[in-house]
Amino acid sequence: MVYTELDPPTRLLLGPGPSNVPPRVLRAMATPVIGHLDPAFLQLMSEVQSLLRYVFRTRNWLTLPISGTGSAGMQAALVNFLEPGDPVLICVNGYFGERMCEMAARLGATVHRLERPWGEVFTPEEVDKALQRHPAKVVAMVHAETSTGALQPLEGMAQVVHKHGALLLVDCVTSLGGVPVLVDDWEVDIAYSGTQKALSCPPGLAPITVGPRAEEVLKQREHKVQSWYLDLTLVQQYWGMERTYHHTAPVSMIYALREALRIVHEEGLERRWARHQRNAELLWEGLQELGLELCVPEPYRLPTLTTVKVPEGVNEAYVRRRLLEDYNIEIAGGLGAWKGKIWRIGLMGFSSRRENVVLLLTALRRILQNPS
Repeated sequence: MVYTELDPPTRLLLGPGPSNVPPRVLRAMATPVIGHLDPAFLQLMSEVQSLLRYVFRTRNWLTLPISGTGSAGMQAALVNFLEPGDPVLICVNGYFGERMCEMAARLGATVHRLERPWGEVFTPEEVDKALQRHPAKVVAMVHAETSTGALQPLEGMAQVVHKHGALLLVDCVTSLGGVPVLVDDWEVDIAYSGTQKALSCPPGLAPITVGPRAEEVLKQREHKVQSWYLDLTLVQQYWGMERTYHHTAPVSMIYALREALRIVHEEGLERRWARHQRNAELLWEGLQELGLELCVPEPYRLPTLTTVKVPEGVNEAYVRRRLLEDYNIEIAGGLGAWKGKIWRIGLMGFSSRRENVVLLLTALRRILQNPS
């Protein structure tokens, strides 16, 4: 067998992630690798932490990238703050709320579910009532549910959670860098994300930030964290002042994240949020002009990820295949309860551009004129 030189196709990535990576970030990954304890690399680590605090809008000292994808961030957020038997309230309104339930159950936590139909969101009053029925150590919810395109409002949520003595844990995988994430203003205790979406960095790192309430809970654990690799009491010794070896950091990915965060900082968060909103609204208007129905009401619609109902009689997989083969555009189908029923269109980071919206709408119009 002959193995040819790597030559993947060039795609316009308009699915739920990864998003297209800016040339600057790709160039950063080609920079020569140095040791993960090299003084020059240790300085880069400090810069990455400072930039992550910027994008999370936090002063939290314990802010760092987990070596792993967004799901590693989810697992780190749960495994560090839940011990066997601990009660956790998980708000489930999509696929990734379900994943949190699965992970928490495997940790031996006592899982209580607060459920809403897919595409809907929760109110602080609902969470308050649920905590009256089932007191919890942690309340977990998804800020930007990638499976439905719903954006969960977080204002006032922490006050309710803290009133009951619990920690608020938030999944920001599809929101960080694309819509407002205000960790300190919203008093979020634990938040995690992924690099491959609105930050426009390749997949492989999971930024996480931990507030003072959660840090105190971590210090008071009765048992060691079940995962050695994701144990923040150990990982923070590498990312903290000690810089004590824990694992070999993915040096090239740290380079990439630093450059991606530099791009965010240069653009400015407010301008970046406005760009994502503006391009999403252009997409929503264009889809509706094509006669397509959006799944989520506009007040709770996620600018970085739009869900569209597949019209009656249209083969959703055929449309996606035509987009990929004829136009080099990737969008995604549904997950879980919405599998085969929707398309998921991402406008995240470098991919959130007006010309990309126009190209996608033009391609969709042509395909839907002959959808089989």
